[in-house]
Amino acid sequence: MAQSAPERAIKSLLDTDLYKLTMQAAVLDHHPDIVVSYTFRNRTPEKKLNKEAFDWVSEQVKLLGSLAFTKDELTYLRSNVKQLPGRYLAFLETFRLNPDKQVFLSYNPATQETSARIEGLWVETILYEIPLLALISEAYFKFVDTDWDYSGQEARAEEKALELLSFGCAFSEFGTRRRRSFKAQEIVMRGLVAGDVKYQSSSDANVSAGLKGTSNVYFAWKFGILPIGTVAHEWIMGIAAITQDYSNANLLAMEQWRSTMGDRNVGVALTDTFGTDAFLKVFTPKLASIYSGVRQDSGDPLVFLEKVARFYDEKGIDKSKKVIVFSDSLDVESCKKYKAATDKAGMLCSFGVGTFFTSERLPHPLAPHKKSTPLNIVVKLASANGNPAVKISDNLGKNMGDKATVQRVKEELGYVERNWAGGDEDKRWQDPSAAAAAAAESGAVAR
Repeated sequence: MAQSAPERAIKSLLDTDLYKLTMQAAVLDHHPDIVVSYTFRNRTPEKKLNKEAFDWVSEQVKLLGSLAFTKDELTYLRSNVKQLPGRYLAFLETFRLNPDKQVFLSYNPATQETSARIEGLWVETILYEIPLLALISEAYFKFVDTDWDYSGQEARAEEKALELLSFGCAFSEFGTRRRRSFKAQEIVMRGLVAGDVKYQSSSDANVSAGLKGTSNVYFAWKFGILPIGTVAHEWIMGIAAITQDYSNANLLAMEQWRSTMGDRNVGVALTDTFGTDAFLKVFTPKLASIYSGVRQDSGDPLVFLEKVARFYDEKGIDKSKKVIVFSDSLDVESCKKYKAATDKAGMLCSFGVGTFFTSERLPHPLAPHKKSTPLNIVVKLASANGNPAVKISDNLGKNMGDKATVQRVKEELGYVERNWAGGDEDKRWQDPSAAAAAAAESGAVAR
């Protein structure tokens, strides 16, 4: 009997973050012949895939090669993501991934370590990051940590949305890369949309608060909301690696972005690829006026807020019309905290909430005192044009890349070492009760 084809976990190339498409368009314009590589990193190394999970990921990655943008999907992009140039949309008509030649996965049964590397033309390989992360996360919760279920997730998402909205928050869903599954993200989206509909129909609705969209293009299409996103660190990292001009990489990245997107569609600027201090040195008054605001993704958000507000004041720019998009490991309480601080500083803010929505800490049905916690996994650009690609950010926990290059760039830019108490990547989504128990056990052993 013929074996049936495996069910796809990734059913559409639109099942990705918007900024992968916008960046692909910019790469097509400016760097179509550049070869790059990406590497996978698990910041929660105690959470390992078993062999069954790894085999499932390998099978699913191969299936990515038979996906293509459909006519309906391209029509949606033309009508709803108007910053995408026509030449790019024409490119997508025949675009295909080639995982057999571009994605290299390996597994060590003795250590249960999963390795992943992506290599090829930047314009072709840029779309692997999000599906690969989503597949690894789904595999972990499908084959390793299986003592959880979907019950109550829609209601909890609705409650989270209503709590954020009642505090006046504008927010978007950013959770594709670490979702428990496609189904989990779909359930969460239903809950968020329901919460927004309920809030907007209430007498207490604030016009500035709302579910502003999702980074996932497929779910934006499905739920009739806005696809949200502009640029990721990858864009700036790649340009710096190509040019080897780290002092001006942020500036060149913004100018090339403007060239492809047009000034009306540049969105918010990402500040922390090589530290916000280095970014602000090249964020000219003209650029600061064109960009609608900035995104905060590492370091202490309150320090960042103070620094950016002061920058706008010193440049004579009306900060009350500029937005800070907070996007670093958010939950309801942190959003409320940063919203209050931003209001006090006289600026606008929005929140990109990811893991807290699509891979929240869930109680184990058979052991409610324990929590099923998310993976903290990333795929980052490792090289471009044969040169190492690095990311420094605003706290040491997010430094990534070739150590010698990181050190050289820090010296070149006059980077100041900073550590933020909330920036420990190994403990971002750890179960507090489990951490306390481990600490107690460690103390008992020490005694």
